[in-house]
Amino acid sequence: MISDTLFWYVFTSIFIVGAVFGSFLNCVIWRAYANESAAHGRSYCPKCRHKLSWKDLVPLFSYLGLAGKCRYCKKPISAQYPIVEAVTGIAFVAAAYVFFPGMFYGNFSFLNLAELFSYWVVISALIVIFVADLKWYFIPDGAVVTGLIAALALRVLQFFQSAYTFHEFDASIITNPLLSSVLAASFFLAIFLVSRGTWMGFGDVKYALLMGLALGFPGVLLGLFLAFFFGAILGLSLVAGQKKKMSSQIPFGPFLVGGTAVALFFSDPIIGWYLSLSY
Repeated sequence: MISDTLFWYVFTSIFIVGAVFGSFLNCVIWRAYANESAAHGRSYCPKCRHKLSWKDLVPLFSYLGLAGKCRYCKKPISAQYPIVEAVTGIAFVAAAYVFFPGMFYGNFSFLNLAELFSYWVVISALIVIFVADLKWYFIPDGAVVTGLIAALALRVLQFFQSAYTFHEFDASIITNPLLSSVLAASFFLAIFLVSRGTWMGFGDVKYALLMGLALGFPGVLLGLFLAFFFGAILGLSLVAGQKKKMSSQIPFGPFLVGGTAVALFFSDPIIGWYLSLSY
């Protein structure tokens, strides 16, 4: 009974933290598009530019309480805001449950918390990139750099966690994702140069650095396969439905983020299942 209560307390607490992060990410997304710093100035309505009070910024509840309209100009608030808040909350809970399930029952260490926070920052960067590229066809450099720093910090923490647990230094914990990052970016850079930017934007090349560092090998191969596979399916479907032409631009960032997310959480069972088919 106590363990069940603790589980739901931790679950709810992490979701709230994630939703608060999501509220901040919405600000980051808009200000990246508007070429403004998210670190300065209070949040404002992007339509009437009225500064928002705390009552307007409570994750999920403010949107519901305002019936999806700005308190000041009465214009509709994009559904992006509650969606990003909810998705971030769910993603934060999922990261804790997948990577540190003992945390829900009070079993964790300082290193676990530091690693989990690094995962959260990487996930936050992915969400910003997904929305920005989907809406405005660009990948914010700030999100990529932040994700790279968090992913590198995660690898260093994992290195020390492994050394503490197994009493040996495994350099591959750091070198594997670093090499994966360079190779993934080199592959994308080759496509960018050969096509002169018509097949892939340079933002995707920079994102590949983050993808490789976050996933390592062989996870990065799974992430890339999923991104290209589902990107091709959707692209061909849009062309077949006459919604797009073969020459139309389709943002690839959301597919890269989707492939990264699936590989981040499920690479081991998916790769294990694939390898089992050969036996």
